[in-house]
Amino acid sequence: MPQSLSRVVAHGIFSTKERVANLDPSIHPELFAYLAAILNKEGHEAIKVGGHVDHVHLLFGLSRTMSIADIIQVVKTSTSKWIKTKGLDYQGFAWQQGYGIFGVSESNVDAAVRYIANQHVHHEKHSFQEEYRALMQKHGIAIDERYVWD
Repeated sequence: MPQSLSRVVAHGIFSTKERVANLDPSIHPELFAYLAAILNKEGHEAIKVGGHVDHVHLLFGLSRTMSIADIIQVVKTSTSKWIKTKGLDYQGFAWQQGYGIFGVSESNVDAAVRYIANQHVHHEKHSFQEEYRALMQKHGIAIDERYVWD
């Protein structure tokens, strides 16, 4: 077969350094659009981008030519530089070092889109750490609390 085809949908999540709630909702539309643009520019299909004051979610079709670690690094580096241009409040901005990423079956893409779109409602009841723990458990990933938070 001379042609290589794929459709792998990934759900990535990462927080601000030390989970500082410094992603003001006023910049969310521009930030989420910027994140989607980076994904698309790098050959990934941005399906839904969202988040809350201390983290972001990326739902995207993973390119065949770039590793997960590489795209997360590009996204974090680009957005960190961009956010720092948004004023004095963001001069010390940084993302956490780690991230979580999960495969999403095609039958669950719509549910993942709704989940990401409703982050503001979800976080009225649950912290980022509670959400992250629940996602890890749902996907069968054991975390060591000593190392997962930075």
